[in-house]
Amino acid sequence: MAAALALGGCTASPSADPPPTGRPVPAGGLRLVAFDSCDEALRQIRAAARAAVGPWGLGPGRDLLRFGAEAGADSGAQKAAGPASAPDFSGTNVHEAGVDEPDLVKTDGRRIVTYGRGVLTVVDPATRRQTGRLALDPAADRFSGQEGSLLLHGDRALVLLRAGRVPESTVPGRRPAPGVVGQARLVLVDLAAAPRVVGEYRIDGRMVDARQVGATARIVISSGHRLEFPQQPGERTDAQRIAANRGVIDKATLDDWLPRYEIRDGVRTVGSGRVGCDRVSRPAGFSAASTLTVLSFDLAAPALGAGDPVTVFADGDTVYSNGQRLYVAADQRWRTWRRAASPEARDVSTEIYQFDTAAGTPRFVAAGSVPGWLINQYALSEWDGHLRVATTTGDTWRRERSSQSGVYVLRADGPTLKRVGAVTGLGKGERIFAVRFVGGTGYVVTFRQTDPLYGVDLRDPAAPRVTGELKINGYSAYLHPAGDGRLIGVGQDATDEGQVTGTQVSLFDVADPARPTRIAQHHVARGWSEAEHDPHAFLYWPPERLVVIPVMQSGVDTDGPDGTKRPPFGGVLALRLGDKGFTVAGAVDHPGSLADGGERTPIRRSLMIDGVLWTVSDAGLKATALAGMTSLAWVPLS
Repeated sequence: MAAALALGGCTASPSADPPPTGRPVPAGGLRLVAFDSCDEALRQIRAAARAAVGPWGLGPGRDLLRFGAEAGADSGAQKAAGPASAPDFSGTNVHEAGVDEPDLVKTDGRRIVTYGRGVLTVVDPATRRQTGRLALDPAADRFSGQEGSLLLHGDRALVLLRAGRVPESTVPGRRPAPGVVGQARLVLVDLAAAPRVVGEYRIDGRMVDARQVGATARIVISSGHRLEFPQQPGERTDAQRIAANRGVIDKATLDDWLPRYEIRDGVRTVGSGRVGCDRVSRPAGFSAASTLTVLSFDLAAPALGAGDPVTVFADGDTVYSNGQRLYVAADQRWRTWRRAASPEARDVSTEIYQFDTAAGTPRFVAAGSVPGWLINQYALSEWDGHLRVATTTGDTWRRERSSQSGVYVLRADGPTLKRVGAVTGLGKGERIFAVRFVGGTGYVVTFRQTDPLYGVDLRDPAAPRVTGELKINGYSAYLHPAGDGRLIGVGQDATDEGQVTGTQVSLFDVADPARPTRIAQHHVARGWSEAEHDPHAFLYWPPERLVVIPVMQSGVDTDGPDGTKRPPFGGVLALRLGDKGFTVAGAVDHPGSLADGGERTPIRRSLMIDGVLWTVSDAGLKATALAGMTSLAWVPLS
């Protein structure tokens, strides 16, 4: 399914079909090509698809947005505003202050809301009791890729579900449409009393990610086409296969391309349709293999509505937002996995699309590309009107390892994100494992056998430069600013040969850009942490200078300090950050069946509310006092 979803629209190759034409429409300082009518839209989409279709169907590839060089206004230097005052509870660990991200648990200090295995649960942190429970998808299984996530505003929770399949064709001799294999579901739940569904929105495609500022939630959806190309057994030439596939395209309708949606009030369907032609934009060259849609919902409104969609013929994998602008990046690492032995794998690039989300309906602003691929959203950051992007290029699979990494600085110039500066050649033969931008400085971790931590000065966008480098064993997979010129790193320790040995938490002093140092390390042998690949699992609580991460150990029992055997640890580790390093504050685990030979229930998340540490697993929530790390309450989720 992931491979099918990755088949975005590649740039159309030349053909006998006439190039698409359209009506230029101003959109925030640039001119996007819109459609004069639905009939004209269908003609242009068919023409683009005919030009791009191959002997085996439409794809693979992505739509590379290629706009004319038209003058437009620059994006100004705008930054998301942080909270006005420090709250007495911790929210989700997010990339940018004031821009919330969906996660499996949310809190506003007066309630804790979780979603797991198809059930939404509400817990009162004051009474430490479960106060609400609502089954939304009893068949859901987080291990099948159907786990959902939450956004929270006031008495409303928006549950984002990735589950659900759209009907596939039963026509003999036809392949199922590869682009549309799922249906994203957005469920609005009222929490004022007993949780109840007050609205639901369903749209064909997959949810890429979402961001929330205040009551406004922006949801990014990637949808594929519905074309069903015939199976063509026997000896046929590529030209014959392409001709047959073009015959399918010639008979297709707009319903085969534009995403369809359905609106429910919690009981029945109250509206349905597809994204309108007037809501769709296209680049000069596109294949019509996929669309990228940004939906907007007001979580304070009585109902979800139609989502105010903005759709572009493109695709995307990674979402970053600073509140004023939203970026979607189309990462093409899957191409290198399929073509690792090919020299073309070294030419992979990432396309980036910029939307203005400062107010109202998102406006598509600009597009650009950088060489290489991203590790995650933390490889993107906007500062002073410039987008900084860290990528790895080249081959990391071959013995000679031609890979290297770099940081590129882009700025919107009309419809184009133009490169204004770059620094390359970082970690030759390695790849990026972690990135963090803090103000005008970027920190990049690459790894193969040792962990170079690079400091990059980005204050002059036209002339970024490496200011310092630190080489240590192992690597950090997540970096978190801790103030006073310090960074916390969570990753893996490793031998001199690069063999990982278990979880390590590092404290870096980066106050002197020319001489970064590691001043402390805590190691958990044979351990791994979800925070290494999902920063939502990381908690840093500044008032207590407390670092909390989930840790699981693998392998056989180990000797305890008194010479007795002890089982592998599974829970959360709490470390207190001091002037000279870490001290262990304690550990928390959840009830499980480890004593019976099973596995302990892994803890997924940690929260602080009114001085109490709350930990969350699929089994339940535990409240723990920081003094002595003593248990205060256990709230099961069954």
